[in-house]
Amino acid sequence: MAQQVEQLRADGVYKEVLREGTGPLPDFRDGTKATFHYRTLRCGDEEAPLDDSRARGKPMELIAGKKFKLPVWEAALRTMRPGERARFRCDAKVGRGRAGVGRGFATPGGVVYVFGRRGLRPGGRGVWVPGAWRAGSRGGACAVPTRGAAPHRGARPAASRFPPVRSRPITAISTPQHVVLYPLVSKSLRNIAAGKDPLEGQRHCCSIAQLHDHYSLGYPDLDELQKNPQPLIFDIEVLKVEAPGSYQQDPWAMTDEEKLQAVPLIHKEGNELYRQGKVQEAAAKYYDAIACLKNLQMKEQPGSPDWIELDQKITPLLLNYCQCKLQCEEYYEVLDHCSSILNKYEDNVKAYFKRGKAHAAVWNVAEAQADFAKVLALDPSLRPVVSKELRSLEARLREKDAEDKIRFKGIFSQ
Repeated sequence: MAQQVEQLRADGVYKEVLREGTGPLPDFRDGTKATFHYRTLRCGDEEAPLDDSRARGKPMELIAGKKFKLPVWEAALRTMRPGERARFRCDAKVGRGRAGVGRGFATPGGVVYVFGRRGLRPGGRGVWVPGAWRAGSRGGACAVPTRGAAPHRGARPAASRFPPVRSRPITAISTPQHVVLYPLVSKSLRNIAAGKDPLEGQRHCCSIAQLHDHYSLGYPDLDELQKNPQPLIFDIEVLKVEAPGSYQQDPWAMTDEEKLQAVPLIHKEGNELYRQGKVQEAAAKYYDAIACLKNLQMKEQPGSPDWIELDQKITPLLLNYCQCKLQCEEYYEVLDHCSSILNKYEDNVKAYFKRGKAHAAVWNVAEAQADFAKVLALDPSLRPVVSKELRSLEARLREKDAEDKIRFKGIFSQ
């Protein structure tokens, strides 16, 4: 473990044990599952919190070897025992270039890349990242994640942007990758906790390109952190560590083939739970199946045959999910999902019917009547069901009018 802790320190991560764990240190071979609570804090006197899994009521799960977007968490967990709680402070790294070569920066792995008369060494060309330069910035920096990485399309030689300087040692400061990528990871985790699509807003490009695409993540604190990266503290408490094969694999940890094979089984489990009246549990199953297919769909070109085939598999699952949300009285989520379906499939009767029920529940009377009318136009055989819903809506309206008259009468009689 000492070697692992030293490697963390070399990468600008400093561990402070708050409570010792029990038992031997897990070997964390690929497939090992760690369940833990985390709290993310800004470095500073106040240590302002950004995220807290305890506040969300559900711990984080990470499987080793699955290339999680925040590698520092996996590296930190490899140094911890079950029951242990520790803080990991992620600082900016400082590296020194050789005399007479120019400006540069140090990567989290400890490699110093230098800009100067001979361009960028050792990686040659790189990717322009606006605003990422932290030492004598002139508007941009050239970021190369690993040695030998292929240059990004349109990349320019670093020397064309950074002219040579006098022959003297230089100091370059860079923010470690785990700090730079945190806003995107946090957004996905927040979306999952809120029942949203964890891939919402993502597109076909690398994480660094997304970070500097100058769009809002939907959370002001993450927007600020994305704009101005700063050192962070990860407060981690390990709840349990499970060896490969000793637990049921979650959909997000599956391979593409495993996801495709699992979707029908998860769909069937959701249907069975719904028949048993376990609506919340059924919704969770449908959500897992949708997440599997969405993950696969992200890898396809929108509108391509494969993308459309996956979308047609997502639609019935999403309608089942909406049915659960109707029973849980989460009407606005139903409105959003059904509208997204109807934007693509204008003849989907079930989407119109469920959206009509959701509109009626939130007193959008005209919209509900329009959706129910569309249901009848597409499928006249559903007239008895639609008539029942319209009668229920009219009865609720009469009750509401009567209540309003009594309430307003008391106000005006004073």
